[in-house]
Amino acid sequence: MNKTKEIWIAGFALFSLFFGAGNLILPPTLGGKSGADWWIVVLGFILTAIVIPIFSIFAHARLQGTLYDFGKKVSPVFSTIFCFLIYIIAAAIPGPRTAAVTHEMAIQPFFDTPPILTSIIYFSLVFIFAVNRSKIISLIGKFLTPIIVTILLVIIAIATFTSPGTVNPSTFKNPFIDGVLEGYQTFDAIAGVVVGAVIIISLDLRGHTTFNAKKELVTKAGIISGVGLLLIYGGLILSGSLFSSTFAENASRIEVLSGLSTQTLGNLGTTFLSVLVALACFTTAVGIVTGTADYIKGICNDSKIAYIITATTGSIVGIIVGSYNVGFIIDVAVPALMFVYPITIVLILLNVVPEKYASKLVFRGVVIVTFIFSIPDFLGFIIPRENLTGIKSIIPLAEHSLGWVIPALLVFIGLNLRKVC
Repeated sequence: MNKTKEIWIAGFALFSLFFGAGNLILPPTLGGKSGADWWIVVLGFILTAIVIPIFSIFAHARLQGTLYDFGKKVSPVFSTIFCFLIYIIAAAIPGPRTAAVTHEMAIQPFFDTPPILTSIIYFSLVFIFAVNRSKIISLIGKFLTPIIVTILLVIIAIATFTSPGTVNPSTFKNPFIDGVLEGYQTFDAIAGVVVGAVIIISLDLRGHTTFNAKKELVTKAGIISGVGLLLIYGGLILSGSLFSSTFAENASRIEVLSGLSTQTLGNLGTTFLSVLVALACFTTAVGIVTGTADYIKGICNDSKIAYIITATTGSIVGIIVGSYNVGFIIDVAVPALMFVYPITIVLILLNVVPEKYASKLVFRGVVIVTFIFSIPDFLGFIIPRENLTGIKSIIPLAEHSLGWVIPALLVFIGLNLRKVC
């Protein structure tokens, strides 16, 4: 196959990997709240929603392994616990969130049925598809992404040229930081470390067996994917900003996306987009349940019973959590993300930097410090924040829920300087 064609195919595959339908509800609301500061929000959002996830693919190209390999330099026990946490969070938050998005976008506007009913039907079907490993889901996914992307580009284009002309002032105290933290909610860094190995395996099957060949292809494919995500995410944030004056002050993320769609595509277009998003959400849920069940099956000597039990448990959790509204699920996700996302980010970055700067000692030191200094950020969303005023006042960036960044960087530099000296 032509090399250029392979790069583009890999680029689109990466784009589909990170482009989750559930993520569509995040950028328009960010834009609506940021007003004229939308471009600052974009810079923060792309850092954690695009750059770090793409780096996770670069890390996979180097490791040539699985999720377990990301943390094995810290210790086998740590890496095992990290894997379990990642899969538990994936099954308990982004998976169920797809059911909630489906209900609020595609069911609630047309049928007066309770969300629990949608969640039961939704995850019953997820379980059936996960157990039967139907190829229909992957085929549907391949066709859905291009159609949804086309519709979104139309929304962005229409919004850009037909905006009301009045932009609300920003409600963010620090637009860049808010963009960074909202990028956590895409779960794309987690998606990258979980399923990025699939891209590497596919390259092996295509005959790209050398490190340099895979590195070149993945790098160029990553740029293509990153540009695509930037166009969609950045365009939706801009569109939300341009139409900010048309949204209610307390509008939910679903209401903002639907309102933007209605004002640009009309009711028929919005209905069509809602159905497509629901189908795309469903393929994502099947992928999460299947991936989690595969992991448990793998550590249980390929036990089919373990696979079915995990798929059943994941579907039951999906039914329960998915019956809540999207806003509630996003709020519940914040403490978990504040705990696991910083560790995921440093593991990705440590696996990307040259190996001479990422010894076992550096891995252990940076991860331990990141964990310790993430605790106040984690607790800040569980207990009253005034209880943490003292400790947060002495940690740089802690008031922005990024207290781990400077300490982790200093330990990384310090341990490497110690080795040189």
